Amino acid sequence: MPNRTIDPLFQLIQSLERAEKRNFKLYMTRNTGTGNLKVVQLFDALDKMAQYDEAILLKKTPSIQKQQLSNLKAHLYQEILASVRLLKQEENIDLQLHEQLDFARILYNKGLNIQSLKILDKVKELAKANNQVTYIQQVLFLEKKIESLHITRSMQDRAEKLCAESNETNERLVNISTLSNLSLLLYEWYIRNGHARNEEDKKALDAYFKHPILHESEQGKGFYEKLYLYQCFCWYAFITQEFLMYYRYCIKWTELFKAEPKMIEIETAHYIKGMHNLLGAHFDLRNYRKFNETIKEFEAFIERPVVQNNINNKVQCFTYLYTAKLNKHFMEGTFTKGLSLVPEIEERLLEYEVYLDRHRTLVFYYKIASLYFGSGDAEKSIDYLNKIINLKVDLRTDLQCYARLLHMIAHYEMGNFDLLKYLLKSVYRFMAKMQNLSAAEEAVFSFLKQSFHSSPNKVKPLFQNLLSELKGMANDRMETRAFMYLDFISWLESKIQRKPVQSIIRQKFIAATKRTSDA
Repeated sequence: MPNRTIDPLFQLIQSLERAEKRNFKLYMTRNTGTGNLKVVQLFDALDKMAQYDEAILLKKTPSIQKQQLSNLKAHLYQEILASVRLLKQEENIDLQLHEQLDFARILYNKGLNIQSLKILDKVKELAKANNQVTYIQQVLFLEKKIESLHITRSMQDRAEKLCAESNETNERLVNISTLSNLSLLLYEWYIRNGHARNEEDKKALDAYFKHPILHESEQGKGFYEKLYLYQCFCWYAFITQEFLMYYRYCIKWTELFKAEPKMIEIETAHYIKGMHNLLGAHFDLRNYRKFNETIKEFEAFIERPVVQNNINNKVQCFTYLYTAKLNKHFMEGTFTKGLSLVPEIEERLLEYEVYLDRHRTLVFYYKIASLYFGSGDAEKSIDYLNKIINLKVDLRTDLQCYARLLHMIAHYEMGNFDLLKYLLKSVYRFMAKMQNLSAAEEAVFSFLKQSFHSSPNKVKPLFQNLLSELKGMANDRMETRAFMYLDFISWLESKIQRKPVQSIIRQKFIAATKRTSDA
């Protein structure tokens, strides 16, 4: 079967907006006169294809020989990027700065050194106004080159000022690089492992967190230094489940953008990620009122052109908004009502297939499976869990483990005890291999083994014993990880009280909301 993901040119054309396609045609006509007929024919053919298939492509473009195709595709790829660059230039500060730097270099090569320096001054001011430190460095590099090779009759202390600016910029870049490296390493640890499983994991994370740069004063730091510093604290707190700390730094992250609104346009993806994490922090702390306020704020932001005119931002916003909407139903105990979201999510997952990484898809599958399980449809839950279990990936081992655990409990709900005897051994081995077994999970496995051999009238005391045991672990930070993925306590209470699990969670939500309003 043809695969859309294997051809970069096809992906690029499919990602173009209508205005970008129209601009490409005008660009080709303007630059070549004839519009470079074969390149345009290739563009049109690829634009009309639902999936990439080289044989069909050659059949639809008889003027193109197979031996020409590779070169034509490479040429078309470059021409599309050039045309989009021209169209999007005013929307992106990076492109504006690049263009002006190019102009300064052209003038310098022409021997027009004073004109080049005047443009470089403007570029430097624009870069400073928009926190673009790497461009300040490039400007300074060219300025120093001109001053050292030519007599420009600049001010007397020009050399000293340039050296001081250069040293300050280099120091800032070192700090930004160090902080962004630490942030990336912590995030990569989470993608591989999920939340901290034990004290050994905590020690590994603490090793990252001992870097002195993380504990220096925030005063005097620039935008990017603060952004990456807050991200480091966010990832560390989230992974180690220190949710109050996580919440505080999510607030700092988003408030940083609100203090400099222009940076929302420049670093939109970082702002979107910050809003997602803030929603996650409200969910983890059950800040229901703030959670709803933040969702409304996020939905209003999504309507802005900076999101609607950028496919990357649109996909990111879809992922995080619908994650929050699912979490809202988990929080409220309205699982059955939340099932109305599933068709739309699946439709978007298909539409954005080429843009979404597998990690995001896995998270959606797990949340949808949890939604069906909470609504009492164990069979449908198993369908989505199988999608995770059968997808061979080397990330989020925690999600892989809990998918198997929920899969096993769903079969327990369906009474598939013969299958469960096999699953118990298989899942236990898998989780042990992944070093993912906590005391809470060991207790669940022990219960399931005993329940096979117990008559119905003896199962209830087993449920009660397990509930008591798990409640005793609920405040242990190294054990709370288990409860983030599966609400074992509500499930056990539903079995003991013989009520649907969503009814139990709904009762808890209503009681918590009443306490908050009374306070």
